[in-house]
Amino acid sequence: MQTDAPLNGLIIRRAIADDGDSVKTIVDAAYSMYIERLGMLPNAMRSDYGALAESGNLYVLCDEQTILGAVLLTQKDDSIMVSNLVVHPDDQGKGYGRELMLFAESLAHELRLGAITLFTNELMHENIRLYSKTGFIETHRKTEGDFNRVYFRKSLNSPTFAFSEAPRN
Repeated sequence: MQTDAPLNGLIIRRAIADDGDSVKTIVDAAYSMYIERLGMLPNAMRSDYGALAESGNLYVLCDEQTILGAVLLTQKDDSIMVSNLVVHPDDQGKGYGRELMLFAESLAHELRLGAITLFTNELMHENIRLYSKTGFIETHRKTEGDFNRVYFRKSLNSPTFAFSEAPRN
């Protein structure tokens, strides 16, 4: 897959270990609003993004100098699992999250996988609403450690509301 295709002057590329600190900064900025709501650090804020980059599963969206967002993707059964998709709060609302999700869909198509799956914390209501509006179907809820998660699946083979058609705000 061409991971460095230009997106209006931006690229999505596989992360390298040196990107870890920048991704961690973005994650901390984006997820800090949830600390009080969850009563603990969100799981995304506990990860080692340098190590995740070395795994080959972390991709970053960047311009020539700055990482603006990231997505952590793994193959799980017949789908691409989006384990984390994050855009810096200063850059949200510009379509960067949409580009990262479209990248995940493109990778799933390339690998001939039929779906995108993801999860979010049940207290992250904003995410639940977004995923529900963009073609994802809630499949189940599960407690994993300290986290109550809501799992979603979006079939890429059925005519569901596409993420690319989501309202832009």
